[in-house]
Amino acid sequence: MIVLHGYTGSGNCYKPALAMRQLGVDYQWREVDILKGESRTAAFLAKNANGRIPLLEVEPGRYLAESNAMLCYLAEGSALLPVDRWARAKVFEWLFFEQYSHEPFIATIRFWVAIQKSAEAQAAKIAEMRPKGYAALGVMEARLATSAFLAGDRYTIADIALYAYTHVADEGGFDLAGYPALRGWLARVAAQPGHVTMAEAAAR
Repeated sequence: MIVLHGYTGSGNCYKPALAMRQLGVDYQWREVDILKGESRTAAFLAKNANGRIPLLEVEPGRYLAESNAMLCYLAEGSALLPVDRWARAKVFEWLFFEQYSHEPFIATIRFWVAIQKSAEAQAAKIAEMRPKGYAALGVMEARLATSAFLAGDRYTIADIALYAYTHVADEGGFDLAGYPALRGWLARVAAQPGHVTMAEAAAR
C-alpha cells in the first residue's frame, strides 16, 4: 500500500491525499510532526535528504518528494492529467505558478499565523509578502472569470494544487470577498466526486 508521510493541516500534504481519494487509490497516512522536528531525524532524512513533507512511499524503499511531482505521478493515465500535449502543458503551467507565485506567500503566511502562531514575530515579513499573495489571487481571479477550471473546462491536478492553500487562505488573513470567480471555483472543486477535507484526508 502507498504510504503518505504528512502533517495534518498542510496543504502540500493535502494535495496528493485528495488526488488519491478522488482516484480511488488506497493509502496509509503516516503523521510527521514538523513542529517537533520529526522530518529532520536521521530516519526521515534517509528517506528524503531534503527533510520535508509530504513524502510519498510508493512501495517499500521507493520514495517521491515534492507535492506537485506526486500529483503528476498519481494522475498519470487518469482524467486529472490530459494526454494532449498542449492541454498537459497548461496544467504544468499552473503547477509551476502555484509553487513560484502562490504557495511561497499564501501558504507561508498561513503557516506563521495559523500553525506556528508567530504572526507578531513575523509581522514585517507578512506585511511585505501579503501583496504578492493577493497578486497571485488576482491572476487566478482573472483566469476563472472566463474558465470553469484553471487549465480549461475540465477539473485537473492544476485545480487540486491551487485549491489546497487557496481554500484556507483566510486562515492567513487573506480576504477573498473581492474574488467572486475564485470563490465560485472553490465551490466547484469542493463539489467534485471524492472530495474530502484536510482532516478527512489525513484520517487513513
